[in-house]
Amino acid sequence: MHITKTSVEKLPIPPKGSLGQTGQKRYYDDKLKGFGVRVTSGGAKTFIVEKLVKGKLCRIKIGRFGELTAEQARKNAEILLGQIASGIDPLAEKHTAKMREVTLQEVMQDYLQARKSLKPKTLYDYNRVLTIAFVAWKNKPLISITKDKVAKLHEKLGKENGEAYANLAMRVLRALFNFAAGQYEDSQGKSLITENPVKRLSQNRAWYRIERRQTFIKSHELADWYTAVKNLGNETLRDYLLFILFTGLRRQEAAKLKWNQVDLKSKSFTIIDTKNRKPHTLPLSDYLFELFTNRYKNSSSDYVFPGTGEGGYIIEPRKQMAKVIESTGIQFTVHDLRRTFITIAESLDIAAYALKRLLNHKMNGDVTAGYIILDVERLRKPMQMIADHLLLQMKLEKSSVTPLYQIQEKKI
Repeated sequence: MHITKTSVEKLPIPPKGSLGQTGQKRYYDDKLKGFGVRVTSGGAKTFIVEKLVKGKLCRIKIGRFGELTAEQARKNAEILLGQIASGIDPLAEKHTAKMREVTLQEVMQDYLQARKSLKPKTLYDYNRVLTIAFVAWKNKPLISITKDKVAKLHEKLGKENGEAYANLAMRVLRALFNFAAGQYEDSQGKSLITENPVKRLSQNRAWYRIERRQTFIKSHELADWYTAVKNLGNETLRDYLLFILFTGLRRQEAAKLKWNQVDLKSKSFTIIDTKNRKPHTLPLSDYLFELFTNRYKNSSSDYVFPGTGEGGYIIEPRKQMAKVIESTGIQFTVHDLRRTFITIAESLDIAAYALKRLLNHKMNGDVTAGYIILDVERLRKPMQMIADHLLLQMKLEKSSVTPLYQIQEKKI
């Protein structure tokens, strides 16, 4: 047929398939080879171009009849067929053009979809950075972000939002560019991201130097701190803070601990969801064993430290901590308790390998560490040493409660 307005209007509507699926039929122009019209059982009539490209049939949609005239569609078909004759793949070029328009927000979505194992805190940081630090960039093509723009924004964020936040934002951006470099390619299979613009900060030594927090509760402050914590009305919060101090656990690791991760018979517990993704089993010192025994007798939740929040476990208790700070004058955060544990362990000359194992730190690059297996029982002595030192500094000498008693058989 010769494709004209009249001939397209007269094309019949094909019936649906035997199973009710959409039926379609294609008609081709008798003068311009490869130019055609596709008609569906839904009544849609679409101009197309079909041609072999590198041995494969390439079908390109030009536009719908009604939105384009037959004459306009023919001209577009001539252009496309001319490109194909010149060795250009219009579909590949279209794909490349689309990839070049991928926005920062779309890259973030693809990145998070590919990194499903990211922890909630990391997801929160990434999404917050996108909506605050990169609010002016998130709907712009990723490739429009240049080295100069990165340097200027980093400096601006440092002045307005703080140097640590500026570094965090740029680390997120660097990760997104590294991800995009392997994700988005042109028609030749070459990456559209030829260089990560965040490298400019390293080249110019523009990263802000952030001093790591070194705050902890000093030995002479522990007695007053302990007294203030014990006077809190909330027993769960009290025990939660003491548990972190006596184990050096991270805030979320302690908060999410469940009773099925605690073995009171072997006086140990296991953290499943850790920062380095490896389960972390530790012994309970005598003090913590008694604390856990008392908590278990009165427990009514799956969590050792239950809370009223959506997750069912305790959330960082800022108001209660503020009471301790107000009554003692000792400034501290939950993470300061971990640093206090580490500081005391180091002061007791606990072996480096044992300390790393207690803290669940990776031993990357340490060949010797690969041959040292520290099981729970071998960690019990250093854990007890730290607990005894804490109790001594708190002026409790040993345990503040009666000697350990036999636990009645109870399934945990």
